Amino acid sequence: MQKAELGQNRTGVQMSPKDTKKMLEPAQGAKLTPGDSGRAEQLRAEYISNAGPVGSVPMPGTASGMAKAGTKALTGKRAQAFVDRLGERLAFERSGTRLYEAMLVKCRASGAEGQQYVARLEEICADEAEHFKLLSECMETLGCDPTAQTPAADVAGVESAGLMQVVTDPMTSVVQSMHSMLVAELVDNEAWDDLIGLAEEVGQKDMVEKFQGARDEEREHLSTLRQWYQQATMQEARLLS
Repeated sequence: MQKAELGQNRTGVQMSPKDTKKMLEPAQGAKLTPGDSGRAEQLRAEYISNAGPVGSVPMPGTASGMAKAGTKALTGKRAQAFVDRLGERLAFERSGTRLYEAMLVKCRASGAEGQQYVARLEEICADEAEHFKLLSECMETLGCDPTAQTPAADVAGVESAGLMQVVTDPMTSVVQSMHSMLVAELVDNEAWDDLIGLAEEVGQKDMVEKFQGARDEEREHLSTLRQWYQQATMQEARLLS
Protein backbone atom coordinates (compact mmCIF):
# COMPACT_ATOMS: atom_id res chain seq x y z
CA MET A 1 0.00 0.00 0.00
CA GLN A 2 1.24 3.49 -0.88
CA LYS A 3 1.66 5.28 2.44
CA ALA A 4 2.14 8.88 3.50
CA GLU A 5 5.81 9.42 4.32
CA LEU A 6 7.83 12.10 6.07
CA GLY A 7 9.69 14.27 3.61
CA GLN A 8 10.99 17.74 2.73
CA ASN A 9 7.62 19.46 2.95
CA ARG A 10 8.28 23.20 2.89
CA THR A 11 4.69 24.47 2.73
CA GLY A 12 4.32 25.52 6.39
CA VAL A 13 5.34 28.93 7.78
CA GLN A 14 7.42 27.26 10.49
CA MET A 15 10.02 26.46 7.84
CA SER A 16 11.07 30.14 7.87
CA PRO A 17 10.31 31.86 11.23
CA LYS A 18 12.07 35.14 10.31
CA ASP A 19 10.18 35.55 7.05
CA THR A 20 6.95 34.63 8.79
CA LYS A 21 7.46 37.37 11.39
CA LYS A 22 8.18 39.90 8.66
CA MET A 23 5.11 38.82 6.70
CA LEU A 24 2.83 39.25 9.70
CA GLU A 25 4.11 42.69 10.73
CA PRO A 26 1.62 44.66 8.55
CA ALA A 27 -1.25 42.83 10.24
CA GLN A 28 -0.16 43.68 13.77
CA GLY A 29 -2.90 45.62 15.56
CA ALA A 30 -5.43 45.07 12.81
CA LYS A 31 -8.92 44.16 13.96
CA LEU A 32 -10.59 41.75 11.61
CA THR A 33 -13.96 40.12 12.14
CA PRO A 34 -14.86 36.70 10.70
CA GLY A 35 -15.90 37.10 7.09
CA ASP A 36 -14.41 40.57 6.76
CA SER A 37 -12.16 40.49 3.70
CA GLY A 38 -12.24 44.20 2.96
CA ARG A 39 -12.11 45.22 -0.69
CA ALA A 40 -12.34 41.61 -1.85
CA GLU A 41 -15.69 41.26 -0.09
CA GLN A 42 -16.97 44.46 -1.69
CA LEU A 43 -15.91 43.33 -5.12
CA ARG A 44 -17.59 39.94 -4.72
CA ALA A 45 -20.77 41.65 -3.51
CA GLU A 46 -20.79 43.82 -6.64
CA TYR A 47 -20.41 40.78 -8.89
CA ILE A 48 -23.21 38.96 -7.04
CA SER A 49 -25.62 41.89 -7.26
CA ASN A 50 -25.02 42.31 -10.99
CA ALA A 51 -24.95 38.64 -11.96
CA GLY A 52 -27.74 36.78 -13.69
CA PRO A 53 -28.77 33.17 -13.03
CA VAL A 54 -26.56 30.21 -13.93
CA GLY A 55 -29.00 29.22 -16.67
CA SER A 56 -32.62 28.43 -17.41
CA VAL A 57 -34.79 25.36 -17.04
CA PRO A 58 -36.07 23.79 -20.29
CA MET A 59 -39.70 22.83 -19.84
CA PRO A 60 -41.42 19.91 -21.63
CA GLY A 61 -41.27 20.85 -25.27
CA THR A 62 -43.11 18.12 -27.19
CA ALA A 63 -46.82 17.44 -27.23
CA SER A 64 -46.26 13.69 -27.44
CA GLY A 65 -44.04 13.73 -24.38
CA MET A 66 -46.59 15.72 -22.38
CA ALA A 67 -49.36 13.37 -23.43
CA LYS A 68 -47.40 10.28 -22.41
CA ALA A 69 -46.70 11.56 -18.94
CA GLY A 70 -49.96 13.39 -18.40
CA THR A 71 -47.88 16.44 -17.63
CA LYS A 72 -50.67 18.98 -17.65
CA ALA A 73 -50.02 19.11 -13.92
CA LEU A 74 -46.38 19.91 -14.59
CA THR A 75 -46.72 23.67 -14.47
CA GLY A 76 -45.34 26.38 -12.25
CA LYS A 77 -42.33 26.48 -9.97
CA ARG A 78 -42.66 22.90 -8.75
CA ALA A 79 -42.30 21.63 -12.29
CA GLN A 80 -39.29 23.86 -12.88
CA ALA A 81 -37.63 22.52 -9.74
CA PHE A 82 -38.37 18.94 -10.74
CA VAL A 83 -36.97 19.27 -14.25
CA ASP A 84 -33.96 21.13 -12.89
CA ARG A 85 -33.22 18.33 -10.39
CA LEU A 86 -33.75 15.69 -13.04
CA GLY A 87 -31.07 17.45 -15.05
CA GLU A 88 -28.82 17.64 -12.01
CA ARG A 89 -29.15 13.92 -11.31
CA LEU A 90 -28.53 13.14 -14.96
CA ALA A 91 -25.33 15.20 -14.95
CA PHE A 92 -24.14 13.74 -11.66
CA GLU A 93 -24.76 10.14 -12.69
CA ARG A 94 -22.88 10.76 -15.93
CA SER A 95 -19.99 12.16 -13.92
CA GLY A 96 -20.34 9.29 -11.44
CA THR A 97 -19.94 6.76 -14.23
CA ARG A 98 -16.80 8.50 -15.41
CA LEU A 99 -15.51 8.70 -11.83
CA TYR A 100 -15.85 4.96 -11.39
CA GLU A 101 -14.23 4.34 -14.75
CA ALA A 102 -11.29 6.46 -13.62
CA MET A 103 -11.19 4.69 -10.27
CA LEU A 104 -11.05 1.35 -12.05
CA VAL A 105 -8.03 2.54 -14.02
CA LYS A 106 -6.35 3.64 -10.77
CA CYS A 107 -7.03 0.31 -9.06
CA ARG A 108 -5.95 -1.84 -12.01
CA ALA A 109 -2.70 0.09 -12.27
CA SER A 110 -1.98 -0.14 -8.54
CA GLY A 111 -1.33 -3.87 -8.34
CA ALA A 112 -2.52 -5.85 -5.34
CA GLU A 113 -3.54 -2.72 -3.45
CA GLY A 114 -6.25 -1.85 -5.95
CA GLN A 115 -7.04 -5.21 -7.55
CA GLN A 116 -9.15 -6.31 -4.57
CA TYR A 117 -11.71 -3.59 -5.38
CA VAL A 118 -12.03 -4.08 -9.14
CA ALA A 119 -14.91 -6.59 -9.32
CA ARG A 120 -17.22 -4.58 -7.06
CA LEU A 121 -16.23 -1.29 -8.70
CA GLU A 122 -17.25 -2.72 -12.08
CA GLU A 123 -20.68 -3.56 -10.65
CA ILE A 124 -21.11 -0.08 -9.17
CA CYS A 125 -19.97 1.57 -12.40
CA ALA A 126 -22.62 -0.41 -14.29
CA ASP A 127 -25.25 0.74 -11.77
CA GLU A 128 -24.27 4.37 -12.29
CA ALA A 129 -24.58 3.96 -16.05
CA GLU A 130 -28.06 2.43 -15.60
CA HIS A 131 -29.10 5.34 -13.39
CA PHE A 132 -27.98 7.76 -16.08
CA LYS A 133 -30.04 5.84 -18.64
CA LEU A 134 -33.08 5.84 -16.32
CA LEU A 135 -32.93 9.60 -15.80
CA SER A 136 -32.48 10.24 -19.51
CA GLU A 137 -35.58 8.16 -20.27
CA CYS A 138 -37.57 9.99 -17.59
CA MET A 139 -36.71 13.35 -19.09
CA GLU A 140 -37.70 12.17 -22.55
CA THR A 141 -40.98 10.85 -21.13
CA LEU A 142 -41.73 14.38 -19.93
CA GLY A 143 -40.95 15.76 -23.36
CA CYS A 144 -37.68 17.29 -22.14
CA ASP A 145 -34.31 17.17 -23.87
CA PRO A 146 -31.86 15.16 -21.71
CA THR A 147 -28.93 16.80 -23.47
CA ALA A 148 -29.97 20.27 -22.26
CA GLN A 149 -27.99 21.48 -19.26
CA THR A 150 -30.18 22.82 -16.48
CA PRO A 151 -28.81 25.27 -13.87
CA ALA A 152 -28.44 22.55 -11.23
CA ALA A 153 -26.74 20.31 -13.79
CA ASP A 154 -24.24 23.07 -14.52
CA VAL A 155 -23.42 23.42 -10.82
CA ALA A 156 -23.14 19.64 -10.41
CA GLY A 157 -20.62 19.52 -13.24
CA VAL A 158 -18.43 22.10 -11.54
CA GLU A 159 -18.69 20.28 -8.21
CA SER A 160 -17.71 16.98 -9.77
CA ALA A 161 -14.68 18.43 -11.54
CA GLY A 162 -12.60 18.53 -8.37
CA LEU A 163 -13.42 14.93 -7.52
CA MET A 164 -12.39 13.84 -11.00
CA GLN A 165 -9.10 15.73 -10.69
CA VAL A 166 -8.24 13.80 -7.54
CA VAL A 167 -9.03 10.38 -8.99
CA THR A 168 -7.24 10.97 -12.30
CA ASP A 169 -4.12 12.48 -10.72
CA PRO A 170 -1.32 9.91 -11.24
CA MET A 171 0.18 10.84 -7.85
CA THR A 172 -2.90 10.14 -5.73
CA SER A 173 -3.12 6.78 -4.02
CA VAL A 174 -6.04 4.36 -4.12
CA VAL A 175 -7.01 5.49 -0.61
CA GLN A 176 -6.91 9.17 -1.51
CA SER A 177 -8.98 8.52 -4.62
CA MET A 178 -11.39 6.45 -2.57
CA HIS A 179 -12.03 9.47 -0.36
CA SER A 180 -13.24 11.40 -3.41
CA MET A 181 -15.50 8.51 -4.36
CA LEU A 182 -16.94 8.55 -0.83
CA VAL A 183 -17.66 12.28 -1.11
CA ALA A 184 -19.48 11.65 -4.40
CA GLU A 185 -21.60 8.88 -2.89
CA LEU A 186 -22.57 11.00 0.12
CA VAL A 187 -23.86 13.72 -2.21
CA ASP A 188 -25.50 11.15 -4.47
CA ASN A 189 -27.54 9.61 -1.67
CA GLU A 190 -28.81 12.96 -0.43
CA ALA A 191 -29.73 14.13 -3.93
CA TRP A 192 -31.77 11.01 -4.74
CA ASP A 193 -33.87 11.60 -1.61
CA ASP A 194 -34.52 15.17 -2.76
CA LEU A 195 -35.51 14.02 -6.25
CA ILE A 196 -37.90 11.42 -4.86
CA GLY A 197 -39.59 14.11 -2.77
CA LEU A 198 -40.02 16.36 -5.79
CA ALA A 199 -41.37 13.48 -7.92
CA GLU A 200 -43.99 12.85 -5.25
CA GLU A 201 -44.90 16.55 -5.22
CA VAL A 202 -45.60 16.61 -8.97
CA GLY A 203 -47.46 13.29 -8.96
CA GLN A 204 -44.95 11.17 -10.90
CA LYS A 205 -45.66 7.92 -9.04
CA ASP A 206 -43.99 5.65 -11.57
CA MET A 207 -40.82 7.71 -11.37
CA VAL A 208 -40.93 7.66 -7.58
CA GLU A 209 -40.73 3.85 -7.59
CA LYS A 210 -37.88 3.84 -10.10
CA PHE A 211 -35.98 6.51 -8.19
CA GLN A 212 -36.40 4.62 -4.94
CA GLY A 213 -34.81 1.58 -6.55
CA ALA A 214 -31.86 3.68 -7.71
CA ARG A 215 -31.60 5.31 -4.28
CA ASP A 216 -31.43 1.88 -2.60
CA GLU A 217 -28.57 0.89 -4.91
CA GLU A 218 -26.78 4.14 -4.09
CA ARG A 219 -27.09 3.36 -0.39
CA GLU A 220 -25.33 0.06 -1.03
CA HIS A 221 -22.61 1.93 -2.93
CA LEU A 222 -22.15 4.32 -0.03
CA SER A 223 -21.95 1.48 2.48
CA THR A 224 -19.30 -0.26 0.36
CA LEU A 225 -17.17 2.87 -0.09
CA ARG A 226 -17.43 3.78 3.58
CA GLN A 227 -16.31 0.31 4.65
CA TRP A 228 -13.43 0.25 2.16
CA TYR A 229 -12.20 3.68 3.16
CA GLN A 230 -12.30 2.94 6.88
CA GLN A 231 -10.43 -0.32 6.42
CA ALA A 232 -7.85 1.22 4.08
CA THR A 233 -7.09 4.18 6.36
CA MET A 234 -6.67 1.89 9.37
CA GLN A 235 -4.36 -0.35 7.38
CA GLU A 236 -2.32 2.69 6.28
CA ALA A 237 -2.05 3.81 9.92
CA ARG A 238 -0.74 0.40 10.93
CA LEU A 239 1.91 0.54 8.22
CA LEU A 240 3.14 3.86 9.61
CA SER A 241 3.28 2.68 13.22
